[in-house]
Amino acid sequence: MSDHNISRGVVLRAFEVLQREGVAAPVPGGRWRVVRPGERDDRRPLEERIADVIADEGLDAGAAFPSASVLAERFGVSRPTVTKALDKLEAAGVLASGGQGRVRTVRAVPNREERS
Repeated sequence: MSDHNISRGVVLRAFEVLQREGVAAPVPGGRWRVVRPGERDDRRPLEERIADVIADEGLDAGAAFPSASVLAERFGVSRPTVTKALDKLEAAGVLASGGQGRVRTVRAVPNREERS
């Protein structure tokens, strides 16, 4: 806004037009993102999308799980956000925590039908 000397209201109206045209979409937290043609928009909670990594990568019980940094980059979110989702999966018994600086492991392979 300050770079172009326009008000917040003008910016919001511009984003509303872009949303109607299917070029932009609102994101929780008052932000917007560009919608690319053919892009798949997955609105499920992050912990569900992270749990899908187990099936997608064919991980079995006892296998090492990707780090929070790797998952943050993969899903385009911050590491603290990923950590909260991983904590939920640990509480659900899907992952086992190795503690500070240790690798998380898969405790149980979730059934996709149970989560839907």
